[in-house]
Amino acid sequence: MKIDSIYELRFRLEERYLRCLGPFTGYDFTNLYWSLRNETLTLDLAYQQEIMISVQQVSKQYGQLRAVDNISFEVKEHEVLVLLGTSGCGKTTTLKMLNRLIEPDSGTILIDSQPIENRPVEELRRSIGYAMQNTGLFPHYTVAQNIAVVPRLLKWDRSKITERTKELISKLHLPSDCLEQYPNQLSGGQQQRVGLARALIANPPVLLMDEPFGALDTVTRTKIQQEFKALDELKQKTIIMVTHDVQEAFDLADRICLMDKGRIVQIGTPRDLLHRPTTAFVTEFLNAHRLQLEFKSITLDQLWPLLTDISTITEAPTVPVGLNLWRSMEKMRALAAPALTIVKKDEKKTVTFEQLTSAFNQYQNSPVQ
Repeated sequence: MKIDSIYELRFRLEERYLRCLGPFTGYDFTNLYWSLRNETLTLDLAYQQEIMISVQQVSKQYGQLRAVDNISFEVKEHEVLVLLGTSGCGKTTTLKMLNRLIEPDSGTILIDSQPIENRPVEELRRSIGYAMQNTGLFPHYTVAQNIAVVPRLLKWDRSKITERTKELISKLHLPSDCLEQYPNQLSGGQQQRVGLARALIANPPVLLMDEPFGALDTVTRTKIQQEFKALDELKQKTIIMVTHDVQEAFDLADRICLMDKGRIVQIGTPRDLLHRPTTAFVTEFLNAHRLQLEFKSITLDQLWPLLTDISTITEAPTVPVGLNLWRSMEKMRALAAPALTIVKKDEKKTVTFEQLTSAFNQYQNSPVQ
């Protein structure tokens, strides 16, 4: 008897069980069996389609140094996974193996269910956006020429390139007259936006980012991170980002993969790492940033039941209920506002700084979070 998969084996066993059960109950289980079979296989197919990147037992060694040591993880479609860790932990090597800038010694990497080694390197790289810390812009190309590198390799016509370039320039808040300038005529923040435009112009489903904001000053970096989270273009991408910045990881990640000495220590949501660390290393790695990270890991929506509307304050800046507590407090400080109005669908609550901190303490001390 040929068994094609673990699911086929399971269903064959279930089928035998139900057939044996039928004579004792007087019930024909055939229709039930096929209904359950089809439903489960459909769910399994949906799960498989949801996984955009799969890294399976991948290793990379340089002499005696195991830069990446038998790691495995998956990234769902439209998810942002951040590879976090200190210098030398293997995060950049891992990222570069995904587009074959570095070839793994062992293991398998699949993108959209296809092994990457089965695709020509040039074709693979053109289908993956890549943004890096130093932008990688060609100094002798204008901004327009830099952005158009991949579309020209893909033989796009000139009008399509121009239209898509203008679209991205607008979305990334770059002035239209910058297209004829050279990279050294732009600020650091503008250069980073151009690098991101170049990575996005061919509309790749996957975007790899290697310390993309690391070379920027704190103010510029914070502003671009906020734009990054708000950009609709990026919400349609599967993104893997490398950083050593804990705050950046907690700001931008759906999940964080914390690495040390070439291995994955823990992978999970920012809240998982903060409140459910699996090892002492995770706790120690986050300790210096703990209070700020706790503010970032809690949204206003989580505090909503603990907040009471103050109707006496009639004017206050509005924020969405999905904003985290840290960003909310930052907005109050920046605007010197005594209160914020939180918007949740058709409801609104105006609250003060003191109410937010009190609600935070209540939430932290509650038995169920």
